[in-house]
Amino acid sequence: MKECIIKAEKLTKTYKLPAEKILAVREIDLDIYDGDFIAIMGPSGSGKTTLLDSIGCLTTISEGKLFILGKDVSRAKESTLVTIRRRFISFVFQDFLLIPSLTALENVLLPLHFARLPQEQRKAVEVLKRVGLGHRVNHLPSQLSGGEKQRVSIARALVISPKLLLADEPTGNLDTKNSQEIFDIFKQLNEQDGLTIVVATHNSKLGSLAKRMIIIQDGRIIPREKSIL
Repeated sequence: MKECIIKAEKLTKTYKLPAEKILAVREIDLDIYDGDFIAIMGPSGSGKTTLLDSIGCLTTISEGKLFILGKDVSRAKESTLVTIRRRFISFVFQDFLLIPSLTALENVLLPLHFARLPQEQRKAVEVLKRVGLGHRVNHLPSQLSGGEKQRVSIARALVISPKLLLADEPTGNLDTKNSQEIFDIFKQLNEQDGLTIVVATHNSKLGSLAKRMIIIQDGRIIPREKSIL
């Protein structure tokens, strides 16, 4: 039986502003199992990013329950959430978030430093090769194309050998060709390495490449037939 990595029960996230409260996601029930490849789809403002941030421990939830690897982290301290993020969950973002003054190799090594893991340069080179950038290890971000920058960010996410990879609109700044190549990398990592991946995207063509598709609208998971996509 596959391990349940993430379990959300009635997960709700509310943002409190001076004049109002914004209910970003509401009463989400979601199980993510080892080896899943899930696309979370929905229009802008539907709650995709908030859901990803919540299950990735980037933000605390307002109501409900969240279990990571069987442990209830619904009301966990920030120090506990930091440890989970550094050791078990990796992220890929739309804007790459590479350090401009560091080479591709140095950017990939950063998570090992923050997680207080051995600075294994060989491992960093291996993951760069895995995403097709073995010939770019000493290049600065300014010397890379958009697709190559996103490959570096994927390699950076892989270097800690995470249990779960979360990607938020990872192809949002890329053309069609590079977008397809990034999803092909995700598919390969899932099928060959068994890596559990959850991708938030509004691109239905790319989302259909995942094993499971979840539609979110107005902060709720809805049946696919009721989707506006």
